[in-house]
Amino acid sequence: MQDCDWYFDLISPFAYLQWKSRDRLAGVARLRPIPIVLGAVLGHWGQKGPAEVAPKRLHTYRAAWWRAGQLGLPFRMPPAHPFSSLAALRLAVALDASDAAVDALFDAAFGEGRDLSDPAVLADIGGAFGIDDVAAAIGKPEIRERLRANTDAAIRRGVFGVPMMAVGDDLFWGEDMTAMLVDRLANPARFDTPELERLRDLPVGIRRH
Repeated sequence: MQDCDWYFDLISPFAYLQWKSRDRLAGVARLRPIPIVLGAVLGHWGQKGPAEVAPKRLHTYRAAWWRAGQLGLPFRMPPAHPFSSLAALRLAVALDASDAAVDALFDAAFGEGRDLSDPAVLADIGGAFGIDDVAAAIGKPEIRERLRANTDAAIRRGVFGVPMMAVGDDLFWGEDMTAMLVDRLANPARFDTPELERLRDLPVGIRRH
């Protein structure tokens, strides 16, 4: 079974969907969750998030709701979106991004529709994992630095969005790429073709100013 780095931000409903349906990878790959700050990633590459483009916002939420139904997952958007996920990400780091911690945070955000920017919500989640003072735990300089280091390393690797799975130099962006990752690991020769190699250096025909 292949270990696979899994980059996520708790702000992403599609990260929730991919994480909560990770049994599709059973026996093929194990996701190793790595919390990163999506806003910093988007800023580095000069992009906007889907919810920052007005007509794309409702489309994104409807698509996530519909996909959750296909996957048989509970789905409820939080009270506001986008929301500040920074404190929740630091809590994930403080809990070593364990599977159980990531489950609890995503369940709260998109399974139950709770507000992860609310200190009381984070206190509930942290308390369940034995953290009595969440504010103090996530305010530690080493926790902040680990999250920053995760994000910087992700950018250096070429991560440009979430959720993103990474195996070696191969990046798979989005919940809908789960099947592609399975295929890549099961049939690596299928991806070793002249056409895919050509795409690596395909010239840019026009640039927008």
